[in-house]
Amino acid sequence: MLIANKHASHTDYPRDLKAILSVESAEESRAWLRNWKLLNSSATPLWDLPDAAARLGVARLSIKDESIRSPLGSFKALGAPIALVRLILRLWPEHDLDPKGLIQGRYKDMLANLVVISATDGNHGKALAAAAQTIGCNCVIVLHANVSAERERAIAAYGAQIIRIIGNYDESVQEAARLAKENGWHVVSDTSYEGYEAIPRDVMQGYGAIAAEIVEQSESRADASAFTHVFLQGGVGGLAAGVASYLWEIHGRKRPRFVVVEPQQADCLYQSALEGRAAKATGSVDSVMAGLACGEASPLAWKILEPCADHFLTISDEDAIAAMRRLAAGSGADIPLVVGESGAAGYAGVEVAMHDSAVARAIGLNRASRVLVISTEGATAPSVYSECVGETAGSVLSRQTQWLKATIR
Repeated sequence: MLIANKHASHTDYPRDLKAILSVESAEESRAWLRNWKLLNSSATPLWDLPDAAARLGVARLSIKDESIRSPLGSFKALGAPIALVRLILRLWPEHDLDPKGLIQGRYKDMLANLVVISATDGNHGKALAAAAQTIGCNCVIVLHANVSAERERAIAAYGAQIIRIIGNYDESVQEAARLAKENGWHVVSDTSYEGYEAIPRDVMQGYGAIAAEIVEQSESRADASAFTHVFLQGGVGGLAAGVASYLWEIHGRKRPRFVVVEPQQADCLYQSALEGRAAKATGSVDSVMAGLACGEASPLAWKILEPCADHFLTISDEDAIAAMRRLAAGSGADIPLVVGESGAAGYAGVEVAMHDSAVARAIGLNRASRVLVISTEGATAPSVYSECVGETAGSVLSRQTQWLKATIR
């Protein structure tokens, strides 16, 4: 289903939103992140997919590949460490701590008694556990019933204490907040709620690094975006807000159209557009797109998305799996890519839109459109990936290597 956002604005980036997310703060976060050993020093690739563009009927289709950002396997590696660093700076302002030193682990002795906690669908928890391990504090992660044992093991490998609950993601968020209050711990969550906005803001600010690289790699100018449309994953809204706000501030009135994509059964942002406020999903929430299986929109992210997301589109699990397979297969001109279940949502949204002429017209997609999608994760749950795609991530990467060798020749 598709809904147009009647509040979307194509004005200059508003001053009141700069107080939440800004290019200046994103660049500061980006500079700090360069010092974390678990992040690659170079930008992640921005691949053009000319065969897919021709098949779908658009001028250009590009994909930003976040799967190789870090050994953690997803874009979440950008948000959690920044939020943790900024939290510590606020907790100990009198110590004049060096942010780069924090992210390099130079203050471990001082932080040995600090405990941070978060709920997660998988990727944020793993990123927070890894950041806490590097920085030198303790980490507790609350997992809901639908988080796989495979994802649990990946988080625990970075030293986190795991707490399981019977409920869903939103109930795990509530449990993390309760445990933090009871034990004097600090919640480092990527979703906001009443009275809790500073840390989710910091998480989203870290995601601005993706947008900054896109601007550099596509040779965009302030008066001319390289892309007419950007399809962004939904979830609670953090990624979409972090990337869209940066591109909006850079391009102002010439910004691209933003289309937010989420699972049909976890449609909290779609419902937010209907209700005109941060709202809850109407479905079961459980989805193969685990990172997007969120029942309630982040109110802070919604402050950004309400004036800038032009459309909200829901897709099925089958759409996401088909997109994973398409991207894994590659073609003569399109590189084979390992894209996880949530990572494929943006690309799936383009496929869904271009196979429905009414949806394509409503979004403004045509043969002149230049479209960007972001692969937010690789095979972060290898067994799930293999089941969805019908081959292992290693097999796809082997074909990718062969494709690159042939292309270089």
